[in-house]
Amino acid sequence: MRIARFAVEEWMNRYETRVRWNIAETCVDSLSARELLDLAGTTPDRLVAELADVRLTYGDIEGRPDLRRSLGAQYRTAPEVVTAHGAIGANFLVQFALVEPGDRVVCVHPTYQQLYDVPRALGATVELLRLRPENGYLPDLDELRRLLAAPTRLVILNNPNNPTGALIPEAMLGEIVELCRRSGTRVLCDEVYRDLVQPGVPSPPSIVDLYEHGIATGSMSKVFSLAGLRLGWVATRDAAVMEEVRSRRDYTTISCGMVDERLAALALEAAPAILARSLGVVRDNLAILDAWVAATPGVAYVRPQAGTTALLAFAGGASSEALCRRLVDAYDTLLVPGTCFDIEGTARIGFANGAQVLREGLARVAAALAAPVGV
Repeated sequence: MRIARFAVEEWMNRYETRVRWNIAETCVDSLSARELLDLAGTTPDRLVAELADVRLTYGDIEGRPDLRRSLGAQYRTAPEVVTAHGAIGANFLVQFALVEPGDRVVCVHPTYQQLYDVPRALGATVELLRLRPENGYLPDLDELRRLLAAPTRLVILNNPNNPTGALIPEAMLGEIVELCRRSGTRVLCDEVYRDLVQPGVPSPPSIVDLYEHGIATGSMSKVFSLAGLRLGWVATRDAAVMEEVRSRRDYTTISCGMVDERLAALALEAAPAILARSLGVVRDNLAILDAWVAATPGVAYVRPQAGTTALLAFAGGASSEALCRRLVDAYDTLLVPGTCFDIEGTARIGFANGAQVLREGLARVAAALAAPVGV
């Protein structure tokens, strides 16, 4: 099994702890343990008392029952749910369970590299469904129809989309489902930014609720601001898929951490409060980013409808990697070059960190763009 280097993760690994002004982060401003407890209406003493005598062995193999019930309750159709080591573990499990050598997979692009390079590494032929700025980075349904003319094992979506912030609305999702239903194709949708919508933008239902052969993955990292828990999940109504996921999960996961799952269950009890906090962060910060784009020569973007990221486009055709390295070295600021998503002339920004971090980072990007190269 040969697999491509994971460009965006290698970039983040190399630089994110080196800079002061990280505006490449994709998680909503992380919660401390104390902040989580406050939002959940409990205290450190109560939690410590609960955990103090717990033996740190394997937990419930498929996930704590109360956690799985709470995760399932996020959907309209009560799908089956198993936990995983983050959404990255959940996505891998589904791909490992469903994709075999010689299969054909259709995946949107740009998106998180795992979603198209893992199927390639598993021996599938991967066809990319290109998302273009002139279409608002939404799928071209005529192109998808053409791609589905050949037998296809799996269609992979990411909604809301990373890196563009595009959101496939319910009507379009319904059309995608109908195309896949007619062709007998399952759909995997990475929904880690689900419900992080901007004002006036309806939050569409999960693929699980629209399609009997839909598979959704989610995470505590982005919306819930708890990436340190390393807790994700797979949800589906497709019993055959879930059986394969459970079987492959024995090779990759066994169980998730008992403490992680307890804290995740606590976060789901406080889900309305956490979502309100997260929406406040991304909505306030997008207003800051909007004003900056409007005031900064040579920068444009398709305004994100949802999620925590946007793809900035730079005039002039300069190397995005050179710009982003200069930002690190000379301005103590982090963006992700568009080359990590195979789109030169762009950079991904994350606008979900603290407002002061965003403001200062943007000021430094503007300074770098205005300065002669080498300054």
